Amino acid sequence: MSGPYEKPASPSFTALRGQLHEAAAEFAGGRDALEEILLGMVDDVDRAVAEPLEIFPVCHHSPASALAMASRLREKQPKVVYLELCEDMAPLLTELRNCRLPVAVQAFASEIDGFPPDWAPLSVVAPITEASAEYQAIAYALDTPGVELVLVDRSSDHVFQWDTRRPAGDEAPATGAGAEPEAALHGEAVGVEIGDLRPRFAELEEHLLRHGKVRHWSEWWHQYVEVPLGDSDHDTYRQVMFLIGSLFRRLAPGGGERVRVDEDRERYMWTRMREHLAATGTDPADCLYVCGAFHAASRVEEFGIGGTGDFTVSPRTATIWQYGLIPSSHAAIEAQFGLASGSVSIAATEWAKNLKRTRVRPYRLEGQAGARKPAARKTAAKTPATAPASGSAAAPASVPAEDRLTGFLRQPPALHGLDEAELLGWSVDIVRAARRSGYLASTADAIAVFETSILLAGMRDRAKPTPYDFQDAAVTCIEKDTVPGRRDVRRLVEIMMGGDRIGQVGYEALPPLARDVHDRLAPLGLNLQQRGVRRALLDMASRPGLRACSDVLWMLRRLLPPGAARTVMGERRLGERSIQESWDLSLGTHQRALIELGYEGVSLEQVLEQRLRRTAYGPRATTAEVLAAVEDATLHLGGRRLADELGGRALEVLAGERTVDGAPEVLHRVRGLLAYYRTSEPVLPPWIESFVRAGYAHYCTLLPTAFRDEDATVGQVAAMLGFLFSMESLALSLGCDRTQLELAVAQSHPGDPAKTALLWAAQVQLGTLSRGELRGRCDELLGNPLVVPSYPRYLSGFVHALEPVPGLADVVVEAVSNAFGRLPDPVLLPWLPTLITTLRSNAADLAPLLIREAGRIFPARLAALDTWVPPWHARPAAPGPPGAATARGAALLPRHPETCDALADLLGVTDGWGPVGGPAEEPGGAALLFTHRATCDAVADLLGCDGSWAPGAGTAGGPSLTARHPATAHAVAALLTAQ
Repeated sequence: MSGPYEKPASPSFTALRGQLHEAAAEFAGGRDALEEILLGMVDDVDRAVAEPLEIFPVCHHSPASALAMASRLREKQPKVVYLELCEDMAPLLTELRNCRLPVAVQAFASEIDGFPPDWAPLSVVAPITEASAEYQAIAYALDTPGVELVLVDRSSDHVFQWDTRRPAGDEAPATGAGAEPEAALHGEAVGVEIGDLRPRFAELEEHLLRHGKVRHWSEWWHQYVEVPLGDSDHDTYRQVMFLIGSLFRRLAPGGGERVRVDEDRERYMWTRMREHLAATGTDPADCLYVCGAFHAASRVEEFGIGGTGDFTVSPRTATIWQYGLIPSSHAAIEAQFGLASGSVSIAATEWAKNLKRTRVRPYRLEGQAGARKPAARKTAAKTPATAPASGSAAAPASVPAEDRLTGFLRQPPALHGLDEAELLGWSVDIVRAARRSGYLASTADAIAVFETSILLAGMRDRAKPTPYDFQDAAVTCIEKDTVPGRRDVRRLVEIMMGGDRIGQVGYEALPPLARDVHDRLAPLGLNLQQRGVRRALLDMASRPGLRACSDVLWMLRRLLPPGAARTVMGERRLGERSIQESWDLSLGTHQRALIELGYEGVSLEQVLEQRLRRTAYGPRATTAEVLAAVEDATLHLGGRRLADELGGRALEVLAGERTVDGAPEVLHRVRGLLAYYRTSEPVLPPWIESFVRAGYAHYCTLLPTAFRDEDATVGQVAAMLGFLFSMESLALSLGCDRTQLELAVAQSHPGDPAKTALLWAAQVQLGTLSRGELRGRCDELLGNPLVVPSYPRYLSGFVHALEPVPGLADVVVEAVSNAFGRLPDPVLLPWLPTLITTLRSNAADLAPLLIREAGRIFPARLAALDTWVPPWHARPAAPGPPGAATARGAALLPRHPETCDALADLLGVTDGWGPVGGPAEEPGGAALLFTHRATCDAVADLLGCDGSWAPGAGTAGGPSLTARHPATAHAVAALLTAQ
């Protein structure tokens, strides 16, 4: 291949090539693929080392890489730092100083254009920890005047654009049910890491783990790469990392989608760097290219500043990307990239130990939140952070690099002496932590952990126990068959080694919406940026200003995940507002969700309005969902503009529906909105009048089909009837015709027993079936042995009928009571469980109405049950003689005269009680009319009556005015009834 492949080999690695050639001949018996791989690895190292633009290979979240990067930056002082990171994330890096690491730089797109719709939302994250080489490069470039930081990797848009599907290697973390909640801080975002260095050849990784006597790749890397490179010089570090990257690259399966994407990324990065060098005229010797070791050993034509390839960068799609910082954690990074649990925490511990041992001063962003301030040094003035001068400490590119690989590969492993003090401290700390978590650990367990750690290290050919050896020893000696607390011993060791450090995005780095939320909640006096739950007490009666905080909290409860804002006391419904509320707030724990909310708008009201519109105008929107959006708009946003607009949309969606799946929720929502508007508005909104009118005709049309449709449940049909009967008076006043409902019921012929009972109830409500006929049909069902097994389903229909026809509660109680009274035990006992399960599954919400009616009918005392006669079995009273007058309405007054006597004394009436049951001597009930005749005359004039008082009016024998003018009496009665 042309380009960098034709460059002659450097003489620096001639001896190493000869040794590898002899090894290949001895082990493989001649020139074959093994020799090609071994010699090709040396060629890759030689080519990368000889590149004029210095390449610095790194591994993501590697303490050795971070230490080497800090040392090299202080030595070389480059003017330009090229970093392998998405180029569109550059503006966010300055905000890292306002955050407590670890955090993740995020690119987010909720509305996509140019990608499959089912991919939305798109999210890309790049986690950054303090113990990483990329953070050292960022801190150096941002805090050193005259240094330029250039991100050269593909954009976030290209991350998805180059893949024909969701990336398989960078999938969202699959956290199980038992995983820590901090492991899901990145959500479903695609992870972008700097320096992905892991074997892609499964057999190679398995071989390395087996012969290294380790369980996970992170442990192998720590033992055989991190520790040996911790004390190496710069040239040795570079050449070893180039060699490892070349090995993994040459043994990776070729021709795959992932290899194609990797090569396109390398072409992209080298193209961007050459463009920048040409535009600025910067000397390549004053630049530093920080990338993953896998990409440093690239073999594409565009490699190097003298590359010959002509790679064309494809344009971005029309997708609008939003950018921000979100909190991250060690557990989230491990879950995102498939690392061993606790490996990032152990890496942070190793980073701190390496800094203390080597006395290398790392770079930290000025004002970095949560960073430890370095101790003042007397020699600090000798190394000011100023712009690097031309001709810095970098060696000229023309000088061949010295071979450091041969010496590194030949040297025996360093025999690190056992640090007994450190291991003893670990053993004591883990026993202390285990006791706090409920384990019955003692001093003997600490000694056992100490000795077992040494034993395991010896069995694994290690002179010094690693943190992984100590973790296995602690689990072996302390963990028993059960875990008494929430955390097991393995998790306790991870916490002890540094814990799952959780980052936090500072206030200044938050998007405008998140800052606005914190500003509006400031009157609560709580630090809502901290993790954990904060209890907020709002007494709006004494502090009316807290009503604005209450509005914000209710919107957050609607927009954020459950648990971010949880109500303890108080509720908000249509027409109701609490005067006191109590909230459990954990906005710091759910900071990522709040930040992503800021990508959608600049205020909560704007985001809520957008979401409500998106719900209402979605292609799969239902009438119930749109009505719920109307209710939310009324509750949280106030005003009529959005509610009226969404109400009109609900009318459109209702007209297009051909099923009754959402009828129960539609009935619930419309009833609530009607009750609210009737009590808070002088007139009903036009849209709800149109909705009732259209809904009446719509459900009348679908009613016969719903009765026959097997997919339509009895609850849905009952909700339809509830809408028709409860909205009937309003619908008729708006111009609907009741005949349409009568025809729909007459055309309904259900085959299901529950729907049949529901139809009978509708006929009773319409007056086409009397209550006596309904009772007779129930008796016929109980008398038919073939129908008795399905009688519970009839009862289920009757119970559902209480929704549209609540006046049938006594008939339902009677039907259930007759079943218990008439069915024999051999039939009743097997039938009883079916009745209970049917009522529980199909009519649980209507059971209270049934129970309340039964409590009204049945006796309250057990002793009265033996002599109690059901009202439907009681004999009717014998009719009196023809013409005999009865005083049914006044029977209660003579039985309890004290109330009437007290009222008479209050009004100054001295007339005594008349004989009870005797014939009426005079029309006492009309005495008031004859005493005050002017009122009756005024009513007669108002109604246009020309009658006059008859002679002797007011006496028993005289004719009455009402008898002479019956039309007037009927008119007055109608007027009073209407009022």
